Amino acid sequence: MKVSIIGATGYTGEELLRLLSSHPQAEIVAITSESQTGAAISEIYPHLQQFYDNKLVNMHQLDEIAAQSDVVFIALPHGHAMEAGKKIVAKGTKVIDLGADYRFSDTSVYEKWYKLPHTHQEAQPVYGLTELYREQVKTASIIGNPGCYTTASILALAPLVKHQLIELSSIIIDAKSGVSGAGRSLSLNSHFTEVFESVKAYNIAGHRHTPEIEQALGELAGSEIFISFTPHLIPIARGILSTCYSTLKAGVTAAQVDEAFHSLYQEEYFIRLLGRGGYPVTKNTRGSNYCDIGWHIDPRTNRVVVVSAIDNLVKGAAGQAVQNMNVMFGLDERLGLTQAPLYP
Repeated sequence: MKVSIIGATGYTGEELLRLLSSHPQAEIVAITSESQTGAAISEIYPHLQQFYDNKLVNMHQLDEIAAQSDVVFIALPHGHAMEAGKKIVAKGTKVIDLGADYRFSDTSVYEKWYKLPHTHQEAQPVYGLTELYREQVKTASIIGNPGCYTTASILALAPLVKHQLIELSSIIIDAKSGVSGAGRSLSLNSHFTEVFESVKAYNIAGHRHTPEIEQALGELAGSEIFISFTPHLIPIARGILSTCYSTLKAGVTAAQVDEAFHSLYQEEYFIRLLGRGGYPVTKNTRGSNYCDIGWHIDPRTNRVVVVSAIDNLVKGAAGQAVQNMNVMFGLDERLGLTQAPLYP
């Protein structure tokens, strides 16, 4: 497959290149940057030397890039993918957007939360949470790759919602992310001295991943869902740990909860079930496309607590994008993604 990356100099673009370097069916034909056009990607990311020395080109060559590619990954901030996506699919080329522009089936939700007009209303994208939307991904032209918090949280709660084991109005998500989730651009909030030896909550009741989670869980439930979601920034480079709380319906047993997770995920290669009593750890998924899930039942409060861990740059971004690419082109979805996690 001929593959191009629009916006290759961010963390997700770099991670795509790292993963695709071991993909036996993918050839990089173009990578772009608006600010560093003409530079070799290995000058910006020296760890890619001898893997990629490709020169970065300008996005003004988009028609040419689309014509010579089978699939184009777009790794741009929200609001920038829609116009590029229009031009790319017009050439018959598939699009996987790692930003937010194609994540919502109802574009008015995007416009409400992102405060921008959606300019590609006719796109008909597929939400690219592979384990839940695999059949739709197979025939998609445009994939909206999920956010990192959303991937960890939806996968944690999907079995409970799908099997109608919890009170839908009771869902609370407490999630923590490493600093790379904020991107590579300079910001005071992600400076070493601001983050080191500190943990903070942010965007309480207003984080833009909230409607994504509500959309996916609502589709599983067959009804509208509203959740409480609080993200936190923690002083690590990579990783998401999502702790999800909900109240069990009357009469639901621990065995039913166990069965819900095993029935949904027992055949899923990238989901590692740690079982009831399991404690996922971000370090155990670092650099990998795995999602580790464990759950606990508190009989005193009749709550179930589900914990999930992923690498935000891999399963939460680039790895899931490659997984979706594999499914779109009828390949083994594990191709290029079977590296063991990095430890320690």
